[in-house]
Amino acid sequence: MNEILSADRDERDGSAGAPRPVRRQLPSFLVIGVLSTLFYLALFVLMRLVSPPQVANLVALAVSAVANTAANRRFTFGITGSEGAVRHQLQGAVAFLIGLGLSSGALALLDAAVPHASRVVEVTGLVVANGLATVARFVLLKLWVFRKH
Repeated sequence: MNEILSADRDERDGSAGAPRPVRRQLPSFLVIGVLSTLFYLALFVLMRLVSPPQVANLVALAVSAVANTAANRRFTFGITGSEGAVRHQLQGAVAFLIGLGLSSGALALLDAAVPHASRVVEVTGLVVANGLATVARFVLLKLWVFRKH
């Protein structure tokens, strides 16, 4: 974490072509994260109408993760154009797998502890898991996927 924060002091002001400092990346990352989470939860709830929780989670998380990586690429890290987009999505898939592990684990624990839990309880568990995954996602995006930005 110190590496992320110290990078803020080392980076330039975010002008054209220059890396953006962390203090300018976090607000964008948070807005995109909130919107992505709402999109993910809406997809999850819709998918739950026709599928079991783990399937709904996988589909909703996969769709929202691709959109999240694309939005962060453009708005948080200031990368435009198609160069490197596929590589960024593949690297973003690592963050997706972490989120999938956390959210699937939360659903499995919930099923063991509270069989037949309500949608509200499921969504609450997913919000907590998603919060943990968001921290991991920012660290991965900042230090690995978009490290020069």
